[in-house]
Amino acid sequence: ENLIGTLLAIFGNLLVSISVSIQKQSHVTLAGNKDPRQYYYTKTWWSGLMLMVLGEGALFVSYAFAPLSLIAPLNAVSVISSSILGFVFLREKWKRYILTFLGCALTAGGTYLFVTFGPNSHEKLNAENIVKHVIGWPFLLYLLLGIITFCLVLYFYKQRNANYLVLILLLVALLGSVTVITVKAVSGMIVLSILGPLQLSYPIFYVMFVCMVATIVFQASFLAQASHLYDSSLIACVNYIFCTTFAIVSGAIFYQEFNHEDVLHICMFLLGCAICFLGVFLITKNKRKAKAFEPYVTMDMAKGIPTIHNKGWAVQPDYNGSFSYGALENNDSVTPVTLPVDQDAIKTDFT
Repeated sequence: ENLIGTLLAIFGNLLVSISVSIQKQSHVTLAGNKDPRQYYYTKTWWSGLMLMVLGEGALFVSYAFAPLSLIAPLNAVSVISSSILGFVFLREKWKRYILTFLGCALTAGGTYLFVTFGPNSHEKLNAENIVKHVIGWPFLLYLLLGIITFCLVLYFYKQRNANYLVLILLLVALLGSVTVITVKAVSGMIVLSILGPLQLSYPIFYVMFVCMVATIVFQASFLAQASHLYDSSLIACVNYIFCTTFAIVSGAIFYQEFNHEDVLHICMFLLGCAICFLGVFLITKNKRKAKAFEPYVTMDMAKGIPTIHNKGWAVQPDYNGSFSYGALENNDSVTPVTLPVDQDAIKTDFT
């Protein structure tokens, strides 16, 4: 069952990364061709969405077959595949090729370690076992500490305007620790209902389902807030480290996945996770950051003011991190370009 869960998780992460690349390619193609259509009218975008649903479905089912502590770190597979697909198909540039390849190699090596030495114990997730874990004192203590920490962090974030990335993603990770617990419980009961006795008639199933949906929605909200303040590559790195750490801790406390493991296996598992963290850091560190938007003025010759435009599409000259207006800086990183000018508007003005 561990092998089935691991393969499903790897397959799901690969599909998710492929779907994201396909959808991104759809956006890039529309922007490059100046296509006025919305992205959801393209077949490419819908193909990516179908692959994403299939990948998320495989990830959801994988929680029913393998330990939580084994599935959560496998999100590193998505980071590796996204980096490779972006480089090959989307022509994304890597600043330092050696460090990026080293990051991919470290992530792959760390994945092999934690999969090989990960926990092997996995119990049947029927309603009785889940209720027993919910009312157990280890989880109740963990839940109490988690709620107190969440409230304190939320207070500093909302009331003290502490918009630090660490605080925002700490909120996401705390919610995520509950999310993975509930996802595994819901997935396990659904699979067990298909293969054996029906579990969907127990109230604990619907309690877990509601908690799963609620925490996912709040996670998405906090991630959206973080994406407006910080670079996506930095968010991906820190979020992977935080969410994986809290998922492992929650799996060890709620499902007691490390109770039958020896010290050597636990140390090798943690070493593999640490190597993965380093690899993901190197991969995301070397991704090209998007330039921030620089305000510029569009001018209209028809109204007596000079303008630069091309068939109604505004042309914004590139810049080199400086707020210089009226000319392009000629250096190694910025190539001078010829800007199109509306000749008809100029002739009308002279006439």
